[in-house]
Amino acid sequence: MNIKGLFAILFVTFGITGLTAQKMGYVNKQEIFTALPEYKQASSDIEVMNAMFQKKGEEMVKDLQTKYQALQQKQSSGELAPIELEKQAAALKEEEAKLQEFDKSSQQKIYEKSQELLKPIEEKFSKAIKDVASENGFTYIFESGAGLVLYADPGADVTALVKAKLGITQ
Repeated sequence: MNIKGLFAILFVTFGITGLTAQKMGYVNKQEIFTALPEYKQASSDIEVMNAMFQKKGEEMVKDLQTKYQALQQKQSSGELAPIELEKQAAALKEEEAKLQEFDKSSQQKIYEKSQELLKPIEEKFSKAIKDVASENGFTYIFESGAGLVLYADPGADVTALVKAKLGITQ
């Protein structure tokens, strides 16, 4: 056997040994987040904001529908000259465009608020994961709820450790 062959065998042997020596764990992020009071508050705030925008949008839609119906009645009764009908229809199209813009901007505002409220929670969670990994010698910690872990020894579940690190007592 030549030197290159010997190094290849040693590399494979020590490489495999190195992989088996790594300690891995997994965590259920959703379980942790739903137990955090600040996550519950952020979710509630986002829901309230969403409901507010939804209510306003529904009012705008109802108002627009009423105006369209009134215009149709005027048209069918012959109350409007063709030029006036065109003018009012154009005004309603502008309102419809404003409604679509409102929907788009409200979705953007909800997204931005979600990011603003959830970022500190994500950072706190990441720090807790890093601390648990460091304190307990884990090389990798996977998120079990993401579907990446097909099988795991229940002893590798570090959810309780992360909860403890975050002060969650449930």
